[in-house]
Amino acid sequence: MLTPPASLTIYVATQPVDFRKGAEGLALLAKETLGHDPMKGVAVVFRAKRADRVKIVVWDGSGLVMYWKRLDGSGFKWPPIVAGVMRMNAAQLSALLAGMDWTRMHVPRIPQPKALA
Repeated sequence: MLTPPASLTIYVATQPVDFRKGAEGLALLAKETLGHDPMKGVAVVFRAKRADRVKIVVWDGSGLVMYWKRLDGSGFKWPPIVAGVMRMNAAQLSALLAGMDWTRMHVPRIPQPKALA
């Protein structure tokens, strides 16, 4: 299981891509088409036409890493297919990769502390 650090900036390409591409091809696509370079410390998540596949490319400090996963019997919960990218946090990415509905994850509202007397 991939556990991204909370500080990792994560972008999701909302349109499906050709899954025959490898790590270098996806990194180039992310840089030239989406404007986010995985070699600069961001993770870029790609989906296939079939909603049951995901690829993630990220530079880990020593090399380019590609994470690939296919869900058996179901599909990932993807954002609507539109042009561009969307941002996701590490907790949402973990939920997505687990096959959960990441859209139901929200940061809890913490009330402002009351002044001490």
